[in-house]
Amino acid sequence: MLDFSSVREDPMTWPGFARHLGHHDFHVLIDEVIDAQLAAIRATTDADVVFQPHDPHAKELFSSDTDAAWTLGHVIVHATASSEEAAAVALDLARGVNVQWRSRYETPWGTVTTVAGCRQRLEESRRMRHGLLSAWPDSPSAEQWRHYYYTDVVVDCYARFLMGISHEEGHLEQLREIMRQAKAAKAAKGGEGIT
Repeated sequence: MLDFSSVREDPMTWPGFARHLGHHDFHVLIDEVIDAQLAAIRATTDADVVFQPHDPHAKELFSSDTDAAWTLGHVIVHATASSEEAAAVALDLARGVNVQWRSRYETPWGTVTTVAGCRQRLEESRRMRHGLLSAWPDSPSAEQWRHYYYTDVVVDCYARFLMGISHEEGHLEQLREIMRQAKAAKAAKGGEGIT
């Protein structure tokens, strides 16, 4: 995976950060971030997917329950939806379309309650993003049009695509922490269901 720390600290550098990468690199990054999530949940059980972790930093912006930490299934549907949105907007930017709207759909997280559901969502997202990336024109537009949501950061197709991967990669530690807490909870109950 790329080291995204520099652009996370200074978002204004996104376009320059992304410019040295090409189409092939983006396909590789899709597989790397999906494979990393699949590896993170390799030993997951269905009970882990719906386990309610403790997260002192949890803040749900669109709910009255501001203390609700995200379940493993919730993290996966959120992270994949964000990358898919970035890939969809990047496709329009690559085609020279000045996108002024969001292009987002997030699978309802409450419907992803099994390991099989998590894996299906990750593989579906992989396929969708590879498809969106394959639809780019041979010579993508170099225009920098899209302001990144309510900020002064102006991005092009390359930067917008990478922003999705960066966001998704940023959730990997959260997945690992949920798994750690789920296993610790099972161990505290006498090891029932430990894999």
